[in-house]
Amino acid sequence: MTGHCATVAPGHWLVRATRPVAYELRNVDDVFDARGDALLGFGRRQHGRRFVVVDECVHRHHGARIRDYFRAHGVQARILVFPGGEAAKTVDAWQDVLRALDAFPVHRRDEPVIAIGGGVLTDVVGFVASSYRRGVPHIKVPTTLMGYVDAAVGIKTGVNFNGYKNRLGSFEPPRAVLLDRSLLVTLAPRHLRNGLCEIVKLAVVCDAGLFELLERRGAASLAAAFQDAPGREILDRAIAGMLAELAPNLHEDELARKVDFGHTFSYGLETLHGDRLLHGEAVLLDILASTLMARARGLLPAADAERVLALVQRLGLAPEARLLDPERMWQALADRIEHRNGRQRVPLPTAIGQCTFVDDITRAEIRAATDALQQRTPAHEPIAET
Repeated sequence: MTGHCATVAPGHWLVRATRPVAYELRNVDDVFDARGDALLGFGRRQHGRRFVVVDECVHRHHGARIRDYFRAHGVQARILVFPGGEAAKTVDAWQDVLRALDAFPVHRRDEPVIAIGGGVLTDVVGFVASSYRRGVPHIKVPTTLMGYVDAAVGIKTGVNFNGYKNRLGSFEPPRAVLLDRSLLVTLAPRHLRNGLCEIVKLAVVCDAGLFELLERRGAASLAAAFQDAPGREILDRAIAGMLAELAPNLHEDELARKVDFGHTFSYGLETLHGDRLLHGEAVLLDILASTLMARARGLLPAADAERVLALVQRLGLAPEARLLDPERMWQALADRIEHRNGRQRVPLPTAIGQCTFVDDITRAEIRAATDALQQRTPAHEPIAET
């Protein structure tokens, strides 16, 4: 950190300081292979300790290998099993992890906390790392597609509070993000599709090349749990695109953000239908409603709007358009206005891979878009957990 203090006038001082942010994202093959050292590459090893928070589903599949990994390296590890899903993203869960960490103290600088799980887990553990002793290092190992391409990539942390998503949180860069796509193999198809919605988001407003790749190879890669060569290209391109948007604006000084596409109306839908919609599914409904709004305004050519709708169908994402609620979407927009400092700043696509920001969306537009989407989308059975 660099900083200085200047005397402005007698009894008046000005302090300026700059703290650099640097963290690494790295593809790793079989991160729990005891012959590798990626998990221990960012802290003290000899006589070291690690506090490790593991999603309960991941623990069922890999718990023994994780314990064997640390044992093989002579590192004392406290493994805390954490329940997955949005219901666990609470102040109580954050405090529970803090208590467990406090009972297994780690060095403040060279024994990073390790988070192994989906986006909910990495958000909670990141918030723990930012608040415990005013900040300890942490490492993220995302195990869901949503975490892999979205939640674990940036520096935001948080928990839900007072009925709102991510109302409490911080900006806390990890020491590293370790990306092992082989962990995606055990995901249920629904959770793969859930993460794919975030990739579609990036493709629609940021990356026409990624969009075309999804058109050509996305369905096959989804079926292969992204273990094929095109799957790696899709994942790497999505992460690179996300970082290109995040890196110049890590602390959101600029509130008009392309990556907020799909994250305006979805907050209200996700809160209303918490038992029916995963995060990515709510984002997809937002993406489609926003696409139709852009088409109705004449911002997006009809052919491009049809490509977006066709891609969603080709990928088998099957949005539940009947869950759209115009009034709740309007309320969510009102909340986003507060979050975006008094303006809507809603990204709407203008072409595949491009967008603009608008501040004048009306209730009537939301209703028209939801009606149009519901008319175009066939009703289907409730989403299964498989």
